[in-house]
Amino acid sequence: MQVIYDPVVDVLRILLNDHPIEESDEEKPDMIFDYDKMGQIVGIEILNASKQLDNPRSLQYQIAA
Repeated sequence: MQVIYDPVVDVLRILLNDHPIEESDEEKPDMIFDYDKMGQIVGIEILNASKQLDNPRSLQYQIAA
């Protein structure tokens, strides 16, 4: 999994795997889901990320036990 923030275009992208994107849908305003040919989510894009997240440059990672 990879998380990329591009401050120039203010987009946060979460890549779940490296499968090619077959289709993208804007499920809600500023939220795009990318799907592979099997219909599985392969990525999520958050547009205008700085307006929707406290700090798109910060990342916390946790494993729930």
